[in-house]
Amino acid sequence: MAALWHTLRPEETILQLRTDREQGLESQEAMRRLQEVGPNLLQEAESTSWVILLFNQFRDFMVLVLLAATIISLLLGEMGDGITIVAIVIMNAVLGFLQEYRAEKSVETLRALTAPEARVVRDGIIQPMLAQDLVPGDLIELEPGDRIPADARLMTVTGLQTEEAALTGESTPVQKTTGDIPDLALPLAERTNLVFMGTAVSRGRGRAVVVATGMATEIGTIAHLIREAVDEKTPLQRRLEQLGKVLVVLSLFIVAVVVMTGLVRGEPLYQMFLTGVSLAVAAIPEGLPAIVTIALALGVQRMIQAHAIVRRLPAVETLGCTTVICSDKTGTLTKNQMTVIELWISGGYFSLDSSGRFVTKGNSLNQDALEHLVMGAALCTNARIDEDGASRGDPTEVALLRAAVTVGVDPGKASASHRRLAEIPFESERQRMSVLVEHGDERRVYVKGAPDVLLARCRYVEQNGQVVPISQSLRLEAMDANDSMTAKALRVLLVAYRRVAVDDPSDGWDNDLVLLGLEGMIDPPRAEAIKAVREAQKAGVRTVMITGDHPNTAGAIAKQLGMLRNHDEVVTGRELERMTDEQLVERVDQIRVYARVSPPHKLRVVRAWKARGHIVAMTGDGVNDAPAVKEADIGVAMGMTGTDVTKEASAMILTDDNFATIVEAIREGRAIYDNIRKFIRYLLSCNVGEVLVMFLAAFLGLPLPLLPIQILFVNLVTDGLPAMALGIDPPDPHVMDRRPRPPKESIFARGLGTKIGFRGILIGVSTLAVFGLSLGPWGMGLREARSMALATLVLSQLFHVFDARAEDRSFLEVGLFSNPWAVLAVLSSIMMLVAILYVPWLGQLFKTDPLAFGDWLIVIAASGFIQFLAAFRDLALKPLRRSVRLWAR
Repeated sequence: MAALWHTLRPEETILQLRTDREQGLESQEAMRRLQEVGPNLLQEAESTSWVILLFNQFRDFMVLVLLAATIISLLLGEMGDGITIVAIVIMNAVLGFLQEYRAEKSVETLRALTAPEARVVRDGIIQPMLAQDLVPGDLIELEPGDRIPADARLMTVTGLQTEEAALTGESTPVQKTTGDIPDLALPLAERTNLVFMGTAVSRGRGRAVVVATGMATEIGTIAHLIREAVDEKTPLQRRLEQLGKVLVVLSLFIVAVVVMTGLVRGEPLYQMFLTGVSLAVAAIPEGLPAIVTIALALGVQRMIQAHAIVRRLPAVETLGCTTVICSDKTGTLTKNQMTVIELWISGGYFSLDSSGRFVTKGNSLNQDALEHLVMGAALCTNARIDEDGASRGDPTEVALLRAAVTVGVDPGKASASHRRLAEIPFESERQRMSVLVEHGDERRVYVKGAPDVLLARCRYVEQNGQVVPISQSLRLEAMDANDSMTAKALRVLLVAYRRVAVDDPSDGWDNDLVLLGLEGMIDPPRAEAIKAVREAQKAGVRTVMITGDHPNTAGAIAKQLGMLRNHDEVVTGRELERMTDEQLVERVDQIRVYARVSPPHKLRVVRAWKARGHIVAMTGDGVNDAPAVKEADIGVAMGMTGTDVTKEASAMILTDDNFATIVEAIREGRAIYDNIRKFIRYLLSCNVGEVLVMFLAAFLGLPLPLLPIQILFVNLVTDGLPAMALGIDPPDPHVMDRRPRPPKESIFARGLGTKIGFRGILIGVSTLAVFGLSLGPWGMGLREARSMALATLVLSQLFHVFDARAEDRSFLEVGLFSNPWAVLAVLSSIMMLVAILYVPWLGQLFKTDPLAFGDWLIVIAASGFIQFLAAFRDLALKPLRRSVRLWAR
């Protein structure tokens, strides 16, 4: 029945809802209905208790592997390593829990700030109450600025207009009526005798009877659509899960080979079992989940400082690989504030420049005529601007007031000196509004409205302070000016006036008018959005506009934003409906603007991009954006103007409603992924080196180069702080100069696997060479040789920290001290190495001997010769590269 309310007459609606048109519901009946239908609230996602939220942190595959490794280590009596792994797992869980918990609390705070109220008629008394207590049958009073608390059928209206951009995408107010509309299949935007929850009153007044509350409203219908969307794992989650499984399989295979080789050579079973387990623990990079979480969490903290709340930790990383941003227009790419940008008076144009002033586009124009134009328009409004700059009323009328202020006319003073005596409000049939004012001894009628209607009623024009008959050529000039503005998708109003006598009848006010001029307005693009779109294009990210607005308006805004190129298309919702899903997938690359669309259309567009293998972000603030926001790989809601439904569906909320913040999120996401690659490169290279040392020694028939406890020590000092320092490496300054990585790209792409293998072999061979030479030509004992191997293995990995910081540059180009945390982490690990070599009781525990000065020279040379070669290469070749660049210019 809810879909048919617009077809009923007001009295039929009252009868159907068993209420009273004047007295409203009785309080007892309202309470009974509240218990029956429930509160007027949208259902939110079921809240997860903090206990379950914390428990969920331990369900990750890699975390489960670490817990198993902990149990094995403890069974072997390796308390230090077991405690270390447990500490890392707990830190990982706590960080993830705190970030998700804090994000949810931030969203709850935002929601509490917008708790709506309503003026309700109960027991014949108008009283304020929380909107959540409304029930079907309640009478509500509506005034300018009110947020409509429920779906309702209008009983009476006085010039009532509502802003429905949040629901339908329309940027201009909708004129409301009370008559029944018999069309059963009428689109939502054309049901003018209804008002809808979540929209707002822009002008006029009205009384309505509530017909639907909560999830039964139109917003509630969209909320149901949100629940149909499927949550998918982010690319990072998928890759890390895949990586964890591969590492486990490879580690177990290599450990099995090492253990079997040792047993074949006659090594004791217990010794090889300890070695195998130690190698398994060392080969699995237990720091990986913790470092990923820390990198994401620190990125989230930086995003909070940049006015964004990340509701899910992986969201920033997903934005980093985004290839398409599907964005609503109104309030996201534009200011959601109608602005007069062109004025025309007899003789030429004024246009709004970048500094916010009207400047002449034609001949030298009369300032008095310009001031009269904007004053006449300002007098013919019911909006107002408060002293603090806040505005109330119809957006179009607010734009007229702001234009007057820009020209130098104070609307407040103008209204005070021109006392309003009467008004004929705007009606769709008249297409104009008229006001009668008194200024001294003179009475005037000011009129504003559609140029094609009012221009025919103008017989005179004001030129140089004189009223003269309007010529045919001037009429054509005015028509051309109107056509020029409308071609730019401007909304155009003509302003005129006439002097009247005391006894002139009101039905003659709009005849024989004096033409003052035209005002053209539009909801302009945000300045920061223009820059953000340009930066996104530079970074290889496409921006697509999806809006409910008129195609001409949407196309004009898209051109100003730099979104439309030569062969790009603007498609309407009707054209979209004629396409099959397969046809849309084929054409989606060429379409940059979708106009006059509904929520199902937005879902189709997002799904079409995803079907082509793209990572899709959807930004928006209105309720109509919520389903697509939920369906997208990453949903971004606006915190200031966004609806609760959209925020609930989103992965990230922009608290400043700034589209440019998305570019920063993309930059942050790319930097985070780069850092993840850095510490994966570092960790796996080191693990390959550790395993290779043991494997080659067993293969060559050498004694074990490292004891199990020494292997665990290497794992402790190299896989902890140094790897974490790589996770917070500062972003590459050129991170936004490259295209997004392919959504299905392996984490080992772009040569990372080769680099890991090469460096791992280098670490393993250099360590084994030092060990072999120590035992042979240098005549050292087994314990001292193991100490040399231990120091070489540790320093090789610590040197690699600086090498891993850049994929295509040397550590000197990146800067040795550009990440002070990496320097501190390396120094800390070196201090621990020195401690187990020179502190007697630690030497006994780890079975090491002190190294002499000459021994250290050998260790440093074997560990760092690659860095020394890279430094020499840079120092030698840098002048040559500079000369080549200068010659090329």
